Amino acid sequence: MVRAQDTDDLFDAAVIGGGVIGCAIARRLTLEGWRTVLIEKAADILDGASKGNSAILHTGFDAPEGSVEQACIVEGYAEYRAIHERLNLPLDEAGALVIAWTDAEAASLPALIAQARTNGVTDVSPPLTPAQVLALEPNLNPSLRSAFRVPRESLIDPWSAPLAYILQAVENGAVLLRGTEVTGGAFDGSEWRLETTSGVVRARVAINCAGNWGDVVDERLFGARDFTLRPRKGQFVVYDKPASRLARHILLPVPNKITKGVVVCRTVFGNLLVGPTAEDQDDREAATLVPETLEALKRRGAEILPALAREEVTAIYAGLRPATEFKDYRIKAHEGRNAVTVGGIRSTGLSSALGTAAHVWRLCAGLLDRAALPDPLWPRVPNLAEALPRGWQAPDNGGILCHCERVTRAEVEAALSGPVPAGSLAGLKRRTRVTMGRCQGNWCAATLAQVTRGRLPCPMAEAVE
Repeated sequence: MVRAQDTDDLFDAAVIGGGVIGCAIARRLTLEGWRTVLIEKAADILDGASKGNSAILHTGFDAPEGSVEQACIVEGYAEYRAIHERLNLPLDEAGALVIAWTDAEAASLPALIAQARTNGVTDVSPPLTPAQVLALEPNLNPSLRSAFRVPRESLIDPWSAPLAYILQAVENGAVLLRGTEVTGGAFDGSEWRLETTSGVVRARVAINCAGNWGDVVDERLFGARDFTLRPRKGQFVVYDKPASRLARHILLPVPNKITKGVVVCRTVFGNLLVGPTAEDQDDREAATLVPETLEALKRRGAEILPALAREEVTAIYAGLRPATEFKDYRIKAHEGRNAVTVGGIRSTGLSSALGTAAHVWRLCAGLLDRAALPDPLWPRVPNLAEALPRGWQAPDNGGILCHCERVTRAEVEAALSGPVPAGSLAGLKRRTRVTMGRCQGNWCAATLAQVTRGRLPCPMAEAVE
């Protein structure tokens, strides 16, 4: 693993935060010819806000009209569709149904449809009758009032996408520093000297996309903050693979001013999830699971899909979204300081990441004179989606190590090596799906501990997920 003290380079850009936004920005800057370093305080990428989400590629149909968020989602959606095959990333074009369960919600659908069309999502359907909706989704509770369809809402792999972004950056010359926290910094008019727990990192431009710590990093670098983060916790319930047959579309509620609401949808891994909740809290790190809330989620899922009450739960998890007192993203170029802050990227970060990266690139492109890479490398990440060929189907796979998710020894070995090897057990899970199945690692943990011995900073016996 590269450490700050291993390099005395003057980078063109230092990107602070290894979530999906940071990985996408590092990729964009690298492809534009900038010598880039990504600094992440955790042992691996995606260890903060990006590790828990709904894995939906949104069109931005319900984003605030004219907002930075809406523009970034539209651009990010288009770029993901343009590049996903080159990076071997899945795209499940499930489509979405926005479902009204009350007369008041049904009355709000025409305004939502008009908003979608204003946002450029012109292929949404008109309001559908209950009979039309049930013809599309026969397992829905027939008490629904109405719905409309958003055909281009899709499902993707929430972890392989940012891994592909940082992998492409690294293979084209970027440096990844993990286990490195930015504790301060100063700009002398020409370069930043970032103080970190691993030494000083020098860069001409600093970009803060530190997720749930974005306001704290702003204060460390600039002595002030323009927003305050109060993380919004989202809890999820994941059902075993047989439950995925119950839903063809992404089933969305009518959103409100606070949240998009509880979603029911399949995953590209073959499961079905229900969530998230929306619970504001002060703690920036602990996403505590609450049994009563999870039971309420299960009840809500069964209200939407009654047959779900008979399905087995595989896993429960929670994530923290970087919510601020503002509705829109907080993206700001700091005049005369060669710096950009990228904050308040809430639930749409996975969808907007590539667009946000392009937006940030345009904000800082004039600071340095660099030429884009003429022929960049395009690495392909391993596929984890059920609908595409998996490692267990290939010859010489070393045998299946995790039978629930059919993860092979060869896949685990590959994830522990290469340009961006797993830096933690959680990172290994996100790269392979190992231990994420119905037994949650009870059967494969001993073998996995042997395979990973001496290859992870924190041994499995000590790892806490």
